[in-house]
Amino acid sequence: MSTTKNILEMNQVSFKYDKEIVVKDITMTIKPGQFLGLVGPNGSGKSTLIKLMLGLLKPTRGEIRLFDKPIKHFRQWENIGFVSQKANSFNSGFPATVLEVVKMGLVSKTGMFRFFTKKDKEKAIEALKTVEMEKFLHHPIGELSGGQQQRVFIARALVSEPSFLILDEPTVGVDAKHVSDFYQLLRKLNKDKGITLLMVTHDIGTITEHASHVVCMNKTIHFHGHSDEYKEFSDEDLNQLYGHPVQQLSHNHAHEEGDRS
Repeated sequence: MSTTKNILEMNQVSFKYDKEIVVKDITMTIKPGQFLGLVGPNGSGKSTLIKLMLGLLKPTRGEIRLFDKPIKHFRQWENIGFVSQKANSFNSGFPATVLEVVKMGLVSKTGMFRFFTKKDKEKAIEALKTVEMEKFLHHPIGELSGGQQQRVFIARALVSEPSFLILDEPTVGVDAKHVSDFYQLLRKLNKDKGITLLMVTHDIGTITEHASHVVCMNKTIHFHGHSDEYKEFSDEDLNQLYGHPVQQLSHNHAHEEGDRS
């Protein structure tokens, strides 16, 4: 009998702010090794869904399980890495080196007021090697480009060696010419490192080229399946779901599509 755990299970999960239903009747399973793209129009509940997965919000009703444990009993948060939108969460003038930023990802293990050890430094450098940023470890974080900074934030999330990595629109602030390299990095993390990925994105055309699965939501889930199946959606289907015109462009122009959806 297989001992492989599901990474995440949601069963009839709903959430509302006051009386407004933001997420409704979400049922989904994320299995080890998957790379999921989470897409949907603005205001569709994607950010709320992520907060529910991270235990930052409690569902109004329904059940969430992480690694086969009810979320209220889950304690192994180092198994889950999170990369938020850089532009909304980070002050590029923050006075820290790349190495110091990455070591911050170990705070949950070391405690806020404990010193970092030699082993912690080695882990941080190894994480930077994974994202090909080790040669910048002593550079001030504010001197890096947007794409380089985002790689550092991924290294910070990787330093605790998570099994599951959630990325919230990680290409925000990344130059279009570096987006392709960024997706190659995600592919390496998924295929070579075996990390399960969930990426929130507006880049429909790009994510369907790289992710194994797509979850499309607008308060509730309208599609959850293989990327190849999602590619079969017509523009008319997407227009109806999104409430405004949207096209699945090829990956060569995905950054343009991201502005429209």
